[in-house]
Amino acid sequence: MRRTIDDFTDSISENDLVVFFFAGHGTQWNDQNYLLPVDNNRIITKEHLKTRAINAQHTLDHISSKNPAATIFLLDCCRNYVIKNEALLDSQTRGSSESPTGLTKMEVQRDSIIVFACAPGKLAMDVAKNGRNGLFTFHLLQHIAQPNVDIEMLMRDVSKGVSNESNGNQKPHRVSSIESRHLSLNTVHEEIEQIQTKKNKFKQFAITVTGGNGRGDELSQLSSSFGIIIDNDKSIYIVDTANCRIVKWKLNSNKGQIIAGGNRSANQNNRLAYPTDLVFDKKNNSFIISDNGNRPVIRSFDKNQSNQQIIILNISCLGLTIDKNGFIYVSDWCSNEVRRRKEKDKKCQLVAGGNERGNHLNQLNRPTFIFVDKDYSLYISDEKNHRVMKWKKDAKVGEIVAGGNGQGNSLKQLSRPQGVVVDHLGQIYVADEGNHRVMRWCEGDKEGEIVVDGNGQKNRPNQLNSPAGLSFDIEENLYVVDQNNHRIQKYEKI
Repeated sequence: MRRTIDDFTDSISENDLVVFFFAGHGTQWNDQNYLLPVDNNRIITKEHLKTRAINAQHTLDHISSKNPAATIFLLDCCRNYVIKNEALLDSQTRGSSESPTGLTKMEVQRDSIIVFACAPGKLAMDVAKNGRNGLFTFHLLQHIAQPNVDIEMLMRDVSKGVSNESNGNQKPHRVSSIESRHLSLNTVHEEIEQIQTKKNKFKQFAITVTGGNGRGDELSQLSSSFGIIIDNDKSIYIVDTANCRIVKWKLNSNKGQIIAGGNRSANQNNRLAYPTDLVFDKKNNSFIISDNGNRPVIRSFDKNQSNQQIIILNISCLGLTIDKNGFIYVSDWCSNEVRRRKEKDKKCQLVAGGNERGNHLNQLNRPTFIFVDKDYSLYISDEKNHRVMKWKKDAKVGEIVAGGNGQGNSLKQLSRPQGVVVDHLGQIYVADEGNHRVMRWCEGDKEGEIVVDGNGQKNRPNQLNSPAGLSFDIEENLYVVDQNNHRIQKYEKI
């Protein structure tokens, strides 16, 4: 079994999509999970677990070392393995013939999802109603072949089926660090014409999910916010720019909590000055913040505001993004360039612009928000050129993918573009600040389409006033930073 797994791991190439599935027996010892194909009576000392069983965490770590695009790690082995030697048992289980119940938690690696057949410390049902498979495997087989279904949504359906059939006694457990907005086990490629019919539509009357209580610095208020990110729990992290703070609003909350800044009289170690953007670095469990007024880019830890680290000095950064390798990209509006910083590098590498201010294809003019896709292509809101540029990896020049026809309000034009995100179909969403709307462009099209219309630059549910940051949640609902209305608007997918 070990040789088979080693051969499998050795066959992995960089950027592969890796699926590891194991159904059998397992046990935990000293906070580690061990996998066995059948009960193995030769395990009579704890050292035998290390040599005669498979360490699940080590296997996942080995797979991750191959730099796959993503890893899906599925374990249907949450059944007790009977240990024959009582010397193996800890003080809590001494006198019993069994090891600790079920499996224990595992550390998720970059761009990976771990799914257990049941919750940590719980046991799984051995047989489903078909009499052949375990309950988790049975329901996995019902869904795994569905085309173009996101893995997170697929696993939710599997979990629901398992829970329903077991009357709530078995609930699969998953932990994920997947950054891709759409990762499918069975991707079916379609013709461009067919893909276009899949364009998402959104309700035009938005729900105000944060702020909307006038401009101010109370925890229920915002002031000229700029950047935004949404986590898998639908908590919203907002760069509350004029309040010099980062605030977190949990789902359905009526006020936020400060996770960075917010104290203008504080010392330099934890003070922010007009921050503009942030990203979450899952690898280091920290936020990267553009502290525009102080001119560094900093790393901040949610539970320890005083432990901030400066990672880039003296930069006029408006926009941030992070790729699947954890490399950080920063837009410098003063130098009219975008740079990339690898984790251990002291200096940043120029990846776009840097040829003075201008409107040629190798130039930028006040770059703001940026986005990087799975192929490491950069999308840059080139504000004063009223266009969005795409720079492919290692390219010397960019290409115009939205706007670029002068400032204006036609479908071929943009006016001071800000937030930019790209969905799993490659469709580009742009916050068209000067026109108070959100536009969508498909690469190669000569004109875009209005996704959300500002309808008059006021504060009604179907209006926007200078939209800035954009983000999607896991259900593909669209969130817009309604900058001058001091609120975040959620446009539900229809």
